[in-house]
Amino acid sequence: QVQLVESGGGLVPTGGSLRLSCAASRSINSLNYMGWHRQAPGAQREFVARIFSNGATNYADSAKGRFTISRDNAKNTVHLQMNSLKPEDTAVYYCTVRYIGREYWGQGTQVTVPS
Repeated sequence: QVQLVESGGGLVPTGGSLRLSCAASRSINSLNYMGWHRQAPGAQREFVARIFSNGATNYADSAKGRFTISRDNAKNTVHLQMNSLKPEDTAVYYCTVRYIGREYWGQGTQVTVPS
């Protein structure tokens, strides 16, 4: 199993920045990938960004150019730097990892960008 602890959410004005962090209970090198999804009120959960064990990344179109995913191998932590935030980025952000064919999810952290 993998436990995930997220941090870094909060309230930020339009155009502001936040950095989300997710610490895993296992070595990042043992995980197929680490990433983020989000779920806005009344909407389905959607993919945001992912970083694979080989360092490759991919992003949702809504995140490209504004969000950057990175990892700290020594701390088994993945970060999501979010810049130029918009009201439509308001959501609960969930950390997710894949380990031995199974996905694990964090409990989520709220990001609010008032309109």
